Amino acid sequence: MNRTRIVRWLRVLLPLAALAMLSTMFLFSRSSDTESRIPYAEVDAEAAAREGRLVAPEYSAVTSDGATIALRAAQGRPTEGGGTAEQLELELRRTDGVTATVTAPTGGAQGDSISLGGGVAMETSTGWRLVTDNLRALTGEGILRADDPIEADAPFGRITAGAMQLEPQDAGRTDGPAILNFSDGVRLIYRPETE
Repeated sequence: MNRTRIVRWLRVLLPLAALAMLSTMFLFSRSSDTESRIPYAEVDAEAAAREGRLVAPEYSAVTSDGATIALRAAQGRPTEGGGTAEQLELELRRTDGVTATVTAPTGGAQGDSISLGGGVAMETSTGWRLVTDNLRALTGEGILRADDPIEADAPFGRITAGAMQLEPQDAGRTDGPAILNFSDGVRLIYRPETE
C-alpha cells in the first residue's frame, strides 16, 4: 500500500513542480536588448506610388539559342512599350558555360532590346574586361553589341576598337560557342605571358 500512496502523491507533485519551474523561468527571464523586428526595405512607398517607380525590378529571358539573360536594377520606371532603370546589372549565361556580367548606371528596355548607358563595364568568365559608353543586349538572339568605342583587357593584351559584338558563332545552335567580334579600327597591344 505504501507504493500506491507514493505513486498518487507523485502524480500530483510532479506536474506542480513542472508548473512552478516554468512559471519562475518566465517571471525571472531577462528582457532582450535587441529589438526583434522584421527587416523592411527603407523605401518611401508614397513617393514610389506617385512617381510610378519600381524598387529592385528584375527581368529574365531565354534566348533562341538557349542562353539565359537576367537583368536587375536598383529602381525602374515603366514607360510605354518598355521602361527605364538605374544601377543595372545584366548577366548573360550561355549554354557552353561562358557568362558575361554587365553593369551600367542607366538603361532602358524597348521590345526585345535592352540599352545600357552612362559608362558600361562588362566582365566575362573567360577573363575579358571591357569598358564602353553604351551597350545593347538583344534578348531574343543573345547578342551584346556596342557601337561606341570600346577598350578591352584580354588575357593576352589590350584591345581598342570602334565597335564590339558578343554573339553565338552559329545562329540557332544551342551548343555552339560564342565569339567576341571587334570591328571598326581594331588595335591590339599584345602582352605575351612570361613564365
